[in-house]
Amino acid sequence: MSVRKTTSASPRRKQPKPAPPTPGIPHIHAAGVERLDAVLDFVRFAVRPMPLVTLLDEAPRRIARIVAADVCSLYLLEGEGDELVMRGNVGFPDNVLGQVRLSVGEGITGMTIEHLRPTSVAYAQEHAGYRHFPELGEERFPVFAAVPIIGRAGALGAITVQRRGERAWSDTDIELLVALSGTIAASARHAELLDAMREKAPRRAGGGTRKVTLPGRPVVGGRALGALAALRRPPARPAQRDGGEDDARRLKAAFESCEKALATLTRRASALKLGSEAGFLSTYTQIISDARLRGRALELAAHGSGVAHALGQVAREVTRTAANLTRDPFLEERARDVEDLCDALVMIAVEDPRVSLPTKAILMADQLTVFDLLVSARAQPVALALTDRATGPRTLVLARLLGVPTLADVGSLFRWAGDGDLALLDADHGLLVINPSRAEMSIVRRDRKDESAREA
Repeated sequence: MSVRKTTSASPRRKQPKPAPPTPGIPHIHAAGVERLDAVLDFVRFAVRPMPLVTLLDEAPRRIARIVAADVCSLYLLEGEGDELVMRGNVGFPDNVLGQVRLSVGEGITGMTIEHLRPTSVAYAQEHAGYRHFPELGEERFPVFAAVPIIGRAGALGAITVQRRGERAWSDTDIELLVALSGTIAASARHAELLDAMREKAPRRAGGGTRKVTLPGRPVVGGRALGALAALRRPPARPAQRDGGEDDARRLKAAFESCEKALATLTRRASALKLGSEAGFLSTYTQIISDARLRGRALELAAHGSGVAHALGQVAREVTRTAANLTRDPFLEERARDVEDLCDALVMIAVEDPRVSLPTKAILMADQLTVFDLLVSARAQPVALALTDRATGPRTLVLARLLGVPTLADVGSLFRWAGDGDLALLDADHGLLVINPSRAEMSIVRRDRKDESAREA
């Protein structure tokens, strides 16, 4: 009987309860308590100097582990301090970084910033202030909480956590998140991102050594390191040439080169499944193969006008015809396309050194046109940064066709950046870092090394 007693359910098989602390004797909380271990790991991580992108990647992952969340997002307060942008996340697709944006007071997260108090809800979709983002699929994670990241002069951003199920966040969870947010505020050093944007006396563009981080909206993902260079257009007064058969041959070769390049871009658009979004390429193909336009340009070039003046006259004739016939928007747009294509032909035929670009650069621009796919792309840029002036339905398509990491809506770009500045363009998080640190540059170089190893 004693044997049966011993082998049956016995108290000795259960995890013993910790003994109550003895007064005067210290109790060491040893490793093995999952949540405590995770908090200590986070503190050790957060006190180390690190690039901002490392914090954006690692902090959400570690916080999610601490509070057992399926999703954790890190929002930064940007612009004039009135826009929250998701820059770090675990649990949602990578391509949402930089895309999810909220005004202060908008949604549960925006309300948290407005009141500078934590907010939690057991079923977010039923909250009156809930803002839905279809691309996130966050209806799978209804248990929601947000806490502000508070700096010396107000909010720097917010941390949000979400999970499945019906178990609401406890008061202890919220208190812990608030404490962790203070660690993030201390380690992020957001002055590089936020204070620089609001400073009254900006750094002079070009040749400086001060680090500045500018936020943007990711268009084509990836990271790149290189010198900055502004996109260039043909000068108002092109280089003068006498014209003749030599110019006619150059121009004919330029037409053939553009025709091949447009065919390649059309195939690339098909491979990317851009469909009707890239339909404007067919317009350029029609223009470049227009026998009358080509014949008129070659005739003018061969009879003494020179390449630049011949193409300039052809563009003016097309524009004048469109204006005289009707104010049809289609014809007006076609006239602009002809002008853009003529500019590209001039650069390919004449190669004016005044508008040449350095190779392997990060290009900056207020606008992006087919000219850049035909001409600027010949300099093999490694990335592209566009200001908030680069609008229009074609811009995103052109960026995807160019196929390099691209940021749009980079505010105050030409105010802070100039030709020759070293920069790191991170189109995964949506950040342009001018004069990056060695640690930040090492991240890109490590990525390059890993990519080369995978390709090998």
